Amino acid sequence: MSSSFERTLVLLPAFNESATIGSVIERVCSVLPEADCLVINDGSTDDTAAIAARRNATVVSHIFNMGYGVALQTGYKYAVQKGYEFLVQIDADGQHDPSCIPRVLERVVSGTCDLCIGSRFLEGTSYSIPLLRRAGMYIFRRIATRLIGTTITDPTSGFQAMNRRVVEFCTKDIYPTDYPDTDLLVLLHRNHFRIMEVPVRMLPTTSGKSIHSGMKPLYYLFKMTLDIPLNLIRQE
Repeated sequence: MSSSFERTLVLLPAFNESATIGSVIERVCSVLPEADCLVINDGSTDDTAAIAARRNATVVSHIFNMGYGVALQTGYKYAVQKGYEFLVQIDADGQHDPSCIPRVLERVVSGTCDLCIGSRFLEGTSYSIPLLRRAGMYIFRRIATRLIGTTITDPTSGFQAMNRRVVEFCTKDIYPTDYPDTDLLVLLHRNHFRIMEVPVRMLPTTSGKSIHSGMKPLYYLFKMTLDIPLNLIRQE
């Protein structure tokens, strides 16, 4: 594995993921032993923090649940403070396959792009996605592709690698902390960051939790309809 990966932080935002967090960390460490692993314990009421600590991950805890985007931004601020050059973020629920981390990270480390998204759709997905969520994915895939000028097949993917410039940008107040995906991609593009995708393997979650589950896609649709036009004229 490339020594360039030594200044890499693997970020796992986690809320009540005691059933999966231990195995996810172990797989991350086996795939990328040079990297450090950071778990943002977002107000969990179970043993998420204790299990992560026993697996030798660094754990930063929120006193109460603040949401996925805030957990990510806490991790970004930690990475900047500690001087990491690269960051990979994956979910703690076991959906993202850690064995795919090198292919996502390598594109950033090599300088091919600033942000690399792991897409479940470039080589087809092996699990069923609810109709309402799939419809939302289709709409914002078309929007992201049109606005960014390059094909984006999975704009809601949380499996990403980024360089320090992107991490620093995401620590700013402009960062969308509730649904940081399609609108963030547009914002990054408008600020001249290079974005690309690579295929990754994803699995269905067993917890049933998702920031895009239930009726949340309707709110997501409403919010993105407002945010994306603003991000087209807003620039840091």
